Amino acid sequence: MQTAITYDVKIMVETSYQNEKVSEGPSKYMFAYRITIENQGEHTIKLLRRHWHIVDSLDGKSEVEGEGVVGLQPLLEPGEKHQYVSGCLLGSNMGKMYGTYQMERQLDGKLFEVEIPEFALVVPFLNN
Repeated sequence: MQTAITYDVKIMVETSYQNEKVSEGPSKYMFAYRITIENQGEHTIKLLRRHWHIVDSLDGKSEVEGEGVVGLQPLLEPGEKHQYVSGCLLGSNMGKMYGTYQMERQLDGKLFEVEIPEFALVVPFLNN
């Protein structure tokens, strides 16, 4: 599990390889990741946006940006956690992801960036 803490917001990432065939034609490798966001601070915060960097060992680097996560903009009171699962399709059996969340402190509307730690996307047989 990869973990990062930025401005009292803890981000934890767990990954898994999804073994099913994704499409006909060239091989595609599907990975799932579970993100846990924990507000360890004293103020209520809201996740507004995400910005992902995706590195595929064959297809190079791409970026994904947008509002919220899986259609939500979660509001986290002090001590609360939000967890979601999403996925990434790679053209190779190895890659990585990292990024940031844009958060808003509800008390005064202050915006800040939270680090999403880098995590590997590797087909399990390559780890042997």
